[in-house]
Amino acid sequence: MQTKIFNEAQLELLNTMAVLNTEEELFELKKALSLFFAKRVDDEMDKLWEEGKWNDQTLKDLENAHYRTPYK
Repeated sequence: MQTKIFNEAQLELLNTMAVLNTEEELFELKKALSLFFAKRVDDEMDKLWEEGKWNDQTLKDLENAHYRTPYK
């Protein structure tokens, strides 16, 4: 039995990166990936808003929230 190290998406990205020849091409790939993940976040936020799990009050509560880990 062979253990998979990479999933299909990771293999696809590795194959894509193998043909990049310039810094500009790498930048364009990074930009495309950023847009892809930004859309996923937007879609999920829209879903939370439509389900009533996120609203104006949630946003106001986050304005003063402090989630940083305190360092000694």
